[in-house]
Amino acid sequence: MAGSVYYDEKLSGKRLERCYRIASPRVEQYLKAEIRHVLDRIRPTDAVLELGCGYGRVTTRLAKAARRTVGIDSAAGNIAYARSLDSEESCEFLIMDALALGFPDKAFDVVVCIQNGICAFNVDRQALVLEALRVARRGGIVLFSSYSDRFWPHRLAWFEAQSAEGLVGPIDYAASKNGSIVCTDGFRAGRMTPGDFSELCAALGVRFTTCEIDDSAVFCEIAN
Repeated sequence: MAGSVYYDEKLSGKRLERCYRIASPRVEQYLKAEIRHVLDRIRPTDAVLELGCGYGRVTTRLAKAARRTVGIDSAAGNIAYARSLDSEESCEFLIMDALALGFPDKAFDVVVCIQNGICAFNVDRQALVLEALRVARRGGIVLFSSYSDRFWPHRLAWFEAQSAEGLVGPIDYAASKNGSIVCTDGFRAGRMTPGDFSELCAALGVRFTTCEIDDSAVFCEIAN
């Protein structure tokens, strides 16, 4: 089952929120480190777009640092739940396909796709990057993140906990290797290494940098 379809049908709204509520202290550390890294790249005057916003876990945090914050997700359940949680209406939440964004060119200063969305969406990665760049302003940036190989034991344990709660299917341990988590119900998500990001960006001819934070996340920052 394609990643985006899986989330749309099986892992949206409160079920997705539950995945984060059962995270171990080490996973919570990683999640906070990701957000801190993104916040360090945002200015108060920026318009920010998050791709694959889920129930708004990250989007609402980014809204505290930016002039305008928009979160898009293909799952209607996620967007409905995100809107219900955003009591201050600090963000705009829209149902939208990350490969066909309904925004004009150069609409945002920062475009964010973290928590391994580049793999979890299970879409053409070059097309995803190009569409993100299309809506980024000249001088703006696009941020993608994936998992560090150093984080593998913690990531696997987190998915084991999700499986135990019935949020995802049983782990297919024979197939879950080389940075990929595979479940018997069709869930599958790999990861991007710094080399993978370099290869992708080189193929597109874009300027980029990569870094690893917290021994858990690999970031790729693309300059527009």
